Amino acid sequence: MKLTSKGRYAVMALVDLARFNNINPVSLRDISLRQGISLDYLEQIFSKLRKKEIVQSVRGNQGGYVLNKKAKEIKLTNIFDAVDEKVKTVQCKKESKKGCNGKSTKCLTHNLWDELENHINDFFEKKSLEDLIQDNIERRI
Repeated sequence: MKLTSKGRYAVMALVDLARFNNINPVSLRDISLRQGISLDYLEQIFSKLRKKEIVQSVRGNQGGYVLNKKAKEIKLTNIFDAVDEKVKTVQCKKESKKGCNGKSTKCLTHNLWDELENHINDFFEKKSLEDLIQDNIERRI
């Protein structure tokens, strides 16, 4: 199981955006410079985030992006879903009778990996952008 850079960068960029969201719209260029993420890649990510209504763009001289909801209302699960990131610990489809290894039954450890996937997804469902901002503030003190 591994999160792609798209999922990780989406979370990093949104935490950055959330930190500066109250002041003015935040430009992708500023996020790119602060977080070391390619501007082209951020544009692709924010296009998906905008389509899922997690952010909205503000045009003009002082334009950029703002969160569409409060940081505490945006869960990591919402972000991963918006950028088509899936947390999977098994290769098979849960509803399929076939197993991960292509055989007619599930592997011996299937339930272990399935349970782990549920724990991971529950964790991401409970964590919000605000939680990540608070964690970052507490670590600096």
